Amino acid sequence: MDTRTISQWLPWTLLAAAAAALGTAYTAQLGFGYEPCVLCLYQRIPYAAIAVLGVSAIFMTQPDRQRLITALSALTFAVSAGIALYHVGVEQHWWTSAAPCGASGAAVSSTEDFLAALQEKPEKSCGDIDWTLFGVSMATYNTVISALLAVLSIWAWRQLGNRKA
Repeated sequence: MDTRTISQWLPWTLLAAAAAALGTAYTAQLGFGYEPCVLCLYQRIPYAAIAVLGVSAIFMTQPDRQRLITALSALTFAVSAGIALYHVGVEQHWWTSAAPCGASGAAVSSTEDFLAALQEKPEKSCGDIDWTLFGVSMATYNTVISALLAVLSIWAWRQLGNRKA
C-alpha cells in the first residue's frame, strides 16, 4: 500500500474506529440499559481522543504532521488496550481495581448521611460482567481491537516514514 493511500484513509479510519467503539458503548448503555462501571467509562476516553486525531488528520495533510498523528494514534490505541486489559483483570479477579468501582466516595458521619446513602443507587462494580458474546466480555473485545489498531497504526507510521522524496 502506498503512502498516498494511507494519507487519504487515515482520518476516516480513525473516525470510524472512534464512532464504532463509542457507538457500541452508548448503544449498550442507552439502548439496552447496560450500566457502565468507572473502568468502562475510562475506556471511552481514548476513543474520544482518537476522534479528535481523526478530525485533525483531515486538516493536516502535510506528511510530517500526518505521521505525527499516526504515532499519537498508535500511542492512544495502546493506552486504550492497557485500560481495557486492566478492566479484564478486574473482571477475572486477577487483581483488585484501584478505581472506585462500586464504592461510595461519600463519608457517613451522621444518621442523615447514612439514610441518604441508603437512598442512593450504588456504583456498578467493575468486576461484574453484564454482557458477553461467546463468553467474552466487551472489555476483552476492546483489549484485542485496541491492540490490533495500535499495531496497524505503527505499521502506517512506518509506511509514512518510508515516503519517496
